[in-house]
Amino acid sequence: MFVPILLGTLALLVFAGIRIITEYERGVVFRLGRFSGVKTAGLKWIIPGIDRMVKISLREIVMDVPSQEVITRDNVSIKVNAVLYFRVLHPEKSVIQVENYLYGTSQLAQATLRSVCGQAELDDLLSDRESINRKLQEIIDLQTEPWGVKVRAVEVKQIDLPQEMQRVMAKQAEAEREKRAKVVLAEGEYQAAQRLADASRVLASEPTGLQLRYLQTLAEVAGDKNSTTIFPVPLDLLKPFYDQMAQDEAARASDSPNPPEQAS
Repeated sequence: MFVPILLGTLALLVFAGIRIITEYERGVVFRLGRFSGVKTAGLKWIIPGIDRMVKISLREIVMDVPSQEVITRDNVSIKVNAVLYFRVLHPEKSVIQVENYLYGTSQLAQATLRSVCGQAELDDLLSDRESINRKLQEIIDLQTEPWGVKVRAVEVKQIDLPQEMQRVMAKQAEAEREKRAKVVLAEGEYQAAQRLADASRVLASEPTGLQLRYLQTLAEVAGDKNSTTIFPVPLDLLKPFYDQMAQDEAARASDSPNPPEQAS
């Protein structure tokens, strides 16, 4: 009678001590309250009533950092939230060194987010997020290292601005676009003026160039379907006629006899 009871008790103890650990987990074993070791994946057995196993996942954890009220260095009140990527490298430390490594990492990430964003100006937060993310990752990773936690990355997701600040930034962006448009227009006018100056120098160097340009203009005007066409005549074309008329008048004046003197 005693033997079957003993065998049954041993069987119960064997089955009660069986533990199955998956590939992405590790089992931290405590024997009579003292750390005994870390068991890897597979079928494991512990002493019931004496050993206690705590399973810790080694998979990367994606944690959302709640939105935090932050006052930047240039006194702008904003709300910032982020996302945290981390994993456990040393399961025994995550159990022994901290009561709850998930809660501790979350609280540390929130405090660090407020501190880092509060030391930066709004323009830096909006334009240089990579630097802010890198600084957050370095600080949080350094603080969680004693817990056996490795922080791989921290990403600032969203920055909520006050309505009045959004209106100011919109006006600033509009003014910047107008300035760029005016600069581009002025540059285009400057280049066009340079080309006109170059063309005028070329025409001035060739006497016939202006005449050819004039004939080209006449051809363009004549090609239009207007009922009345006005041809502009440059004064340079009429100058030879003016000179000839002046010479004829001078010749007639020299050929005519002097008028008789009046009797005194």
